Amino acid sequence: MATAATRATNSASHHPLTDSEENARLYRYESDIKTAFDAIVPTLKQVSAMQHQADFETRAQQLAREQLGYELPAEMLADAWIDQLDMRRLFAWCLFETYRRFCDEFFSDDPMGKSDVDFQRLLQECGFHTLDISPCADGRLAHVIRYVLRLPYRAVRRKSYAGALFDIEDSLEKWVETELLRFREGRPNTADEPTRYLKTVVYHYSSVDPQHEGCAAHGSDTRRAASAGLERLQAFQQAVENTYCCGASIDRLLIGLDTDTDVIRIHIPDADGAIKLDKYIDTREIYDATQPMAASIAEEWIGDYVIGANPDMADGMARFITYLVINNLSQIEYVRHHHGDHYPDIGHAERFIGAGIGFEEVQLRNLTYFAYLNTVEEAAPDLDVGIKIFSQLNIAHGLPVPVVVRYDYHGNVPGARKRAEAHCRRVADALHTRYADLTDQGLLHTLQAVRDVNAASRIEILDSSVKAQAAQEAH
Repeated sequence: MATAATRATNSASHHPLTDSEENARLYRYESDIKTAFDAIVPTLKQVSAMQHQADFETRAQQLAREQLGYELPAEMLADAWIDQLDMRRLFAWCLFETYRRFCDEFFSDDPMGKSDVDFQRLLQECGFHTLDISPCADGRLAHVIRYVLRLPYRAVRRKSYAGALFDIEDSLEKWVETELLRFREGRPNTADEPTRYLKTVVYHYSSVDPQHEGCAAHGSDTRRAASAGLERLQAFQQAVENTYCCGASIDRLLIGLDTDTDVIRIHIPDADGAIKLDKYIDTREIYDATQPMAASIAEEWIGDYVIGANPDMADGMARFITYLVINNLSQIEYVRHHHGDHYPDIGHAERFIGAGIGFEEVQLRNLTYFAYLNTVEEAAPDLDVGIKIFSQLNIAHGLPVPVVVRYDYHGNVPGARKRAEAHCRRVADALHTRYADLTDQGLLHTLQAVRDVNAASRIEILDSSVKAQAAQEAH
């Protein structure tokens, strides 16, 4: 746990436990990435306005270099004097190129690095060996690991689902894999260590517009969202206990996120791990109560407050919850300092849909709507929600829905790359088939990419519907 000495000193405008230096670094990174994506539409508007002027191609490329940092595809500009530019296709191409550059920077420069070793040590001291978090697929929760909870993204398993309704079988497979690694390789610790697998669900709600901007999968009903998350946690625990012997089980944690302010509510488990929906602590209240205190006093106060919320709670769980609370205080101040009482975009503002398996680089709020899937059929509800969101964000304004189809693979497994490539092709084809009406109007475009996680490499672009359309038009 970060100590009071490592936090910013108290002042009239800062909380004593806020990590101001990290806040500044994270804000620069978020601003740079979102500015790059948000520059696309204004730039293309200028390109569209000049397409019948003299020296159009030269001027358009100069503008693109200045505003976007890269040149536009020459073949898309070359025939503009004959007919109108295909702005939908050009928009999709620019978004995919911006995504590629964003990924390259992430995997090359590690702009969001944080010590995995320190966190893993803390996690085990609290009595856990793995932290597995399932947030809602809503893009307003995409930053929950690195920003809201201030955790090292490499050390936490994240898999998002609509409504945070995670796949129990998938989580069971991960639990088995984790326990096997402990037994065979002693990673992250040996199987005889008395630590547990901690499964966490993060549901969400809106404090500004609770009736409309909560979780769409649960009808913006906060209690329903929390209840569904708790039921899924209980079912997963029962699945582990019913399937394996010798006291096999997990620990559970339920967290609610106010997507307007990044305040969290943590539902406090009792000594047996039981969670009640009405028993939680709210970090907004903790922030306000401890803001006037000295750092060391505030840290001690929070620890006592967490324990006081349920004196029967296990010591390790109390320590871990205290750690999460203190981490979240920095994010509360991050939002207040840069945005005021709440984010200006309390609703959806995602830039693209991410479909497949991977996307560890996406740690920013409202950048991506997630749809983790192996087949389009199994994830149809999640995809339909994503298309509905982008119907308002993009289609209503004549812009296409950009979908990045991504499959990460382990390069040390024979045939893994070929299978990842096949996954990409199959899912991309299925997307264009399922949403054929959008495809026919140029309102759905896909990018196919893979990445070897063992090599810690950049993503590799396989294909794109933008490229395919260009090839068809050439014939």
